[in-house]
Amino acid sequence: MNAAYSPYSPLRIGGIALRSRLFLGTGRYPSPAVMREALEASGAHVVTFAVRRIDLDVAEDDPLLGQMGGKDLIYLPNTSGASTADEAVRIARLAKEAGLGNWVKVEISGHPRLLLPDPAETLRATERLAREGFTVLPYTSDDPMQALRLEEAGAAAIMPGGSPIGTGLGILNPYHIGWIVENAGVPVIVDAGLGSAADAATAMELGADGILVNTPVAKARDPVAMAAAMRLGVEAGWLSRQAGRIPRRAYASASSDETGALFAEATSARGGRP
Repeated sequence: MNAAYSPYSPLRIGGIALRSRLFLGTGRYPSPAVMREALEASGAHVVTFAVRRIDLDVAEDDPLLGQMGGKDLIYLPNTSGASTADEAVRIARLAKEAGLGNWVKVEISGHPRLLLPDPAETLRATERLAREGFTVLPYTSDDPMQALRLEEAGAAAIMPGGSPIGTGLGILNPYHIGWIVENAGVPVIVDAGLGSAADAATAMELGADGILVNTPVAKARDPVAMAAAMRLGVEAGWLSRQAGRIPRRAYASASSDETGALFAEATSARGGRP
């Protein structure tokens, strides 16, 4: 395959070249062993987990992190459970002090049932953490203006949701996701609401730089198979975007020319002879 179209063309965030455009969450798997196998099948380079699930006093011996020991991974601790910017900043600082790195996914929910991000508190947390030198990836809604504000606040990437967390509804507003992608000056990672590899491919065809999934893999009938499917969906969608789809038309268009030739150029080169 031509290297220009390789699905492994690196995505760079925070100065680091990532070997995969699929980010994987680590919660809700049926067992640690299944999570470990799914991680392997996904090929993910970045893994996310809620800081509240980690014993920060002995992070090096934490059972969850132990499942990922020995792998070349980038940890993306998230601030799930925070309801204010102050809480999110405190969680990020604790994770950094525990040796989990300076990447953080800011996740501040405004409602316990919707789990949609609180725009004002998310923006405040992003501004503060970016000033402190964190590589901040804020989870946000698919609001294009909020995405621009987060980028201006110092976000290293924008993570708009396709639909509410865990719903599996896919991308409810492709127009907004496409607009965010078109106008962003930083990578766009579609996060939340995806349900299948088809949704992953759709996100990438819209121009996303990557996707983050957890529930659709962890709660699938076969999480390991779904992890592999998500990897292939991301690669297929990215390649399709690079290749450039044909325009949508209102009417049919024959694949052969008016003379009935399958290859118009070859027919022309023979002076019109079949």
